Amino acid sequence: MSKARIESDAAALPTEASEPRRAGVLAREYFELTKPRVVALIVFTAIVGMFLSSPGLLPLGAFFYGTLGIALAAASAAAINQVIDRRADAQMARTRGRPIPTGQLTTGEALTFAVALGILSMAILVLQVNTLTALLTFFSLIGYSFIYTVYLKHATPQNIVIGGAAGAAPPVLGWTAITGQVGSDALILFLIIFVWTPPHFWALALYREKEYAKVGIPMLPVTHGRSFTRLQILLYTVLLSAVTIMPFATKMSGWAYLLGAMLLNAGFLYYAVRLYRTDDDAVARRTFGYSIQYLALLFALLLVDHYRLLIREALHSALY
Repeated sequence: MSKARIESDAAALPTEASEPRRAGVLAREYFELTKPRVVALIVFTAIVGMFLSSPGLLPLGAFFYGTLGIALAAASAAAINQVIDRRADAQMARTRGRPIPTGQLTTGEALTFAVALGILSMAILVLQVNTLTALLTFFSLIGYSFIYTVYLKHATPQNIVIGGAAGAAPPVLGWTAITGQVGSDALILFLIIFVWTPPHFWALALYREKEYAKVGIPMLPVTHGRSFTRLQILLYTVLLSAVTIMPFATKMSGWAYLLGAMLLNAGFLYYAVRLYRTDDDAVARRTFGYSIQYLALLFALLLVDHYRLLIREALHSALY
């Protein structure tokens, strides 16, 4: 046998390094299927809801299993969303690099993975947390994966407004994971995200308008025009600025939160006013980017101010 033939046969044989590399690629694709950056923000707002629900230390079991269950449910919903939207995703520049359109994962593999995550999340929440949290999480999963993705997204330009309820649920889920009930303050956290969602997503829809039109998704810029959409972004941002004062008004948070929220609101209003005056995709893109930072920082302020107040009360009690 010639040396060339031996080298050719050797090259055809799988090496020990090739299998782990393939497994690593698959693991990365499954991870991307869960929309990890979106899930990270969802989980963060749920964790803030947990901490705000309690004046003291959280029960470790409820915190750990609640966080895990909510994260798995959010990942499941994200994967189901990509299975259902796979044809539209393949035609849009923003989404054509996802695992299903690229062929890295088949529809069957993605669906199996999504269902497994969903079942696991429900089992964890029912067995380790409480039934109320499991039920609310299940309704949120169904609301986003099916009611929004299958029906609302393709039926009405108000899809983001109506479907925003599912995306606004995580702080409530975190709250119920610790307390076993839905508190009024948890509903304020829900309302903040609910009102934040339209200006956040419509900013994205502005600079992706042609892509949505191409696949027949009736986003607001497609059905009502860019001027109307920019006005709606401004109006919702004004409403959001008012809603974010509620934690201070109800004494859930203090002055530190209020001052921080006012600064963040000023930034969002700056972008919304600028976008209203200038029909520029670059401004829309920056508005969308700021909106993500805005929500993360706002909830971080809620968390920091909550513990600032608790420490102040503890010091006051110790001294007096």
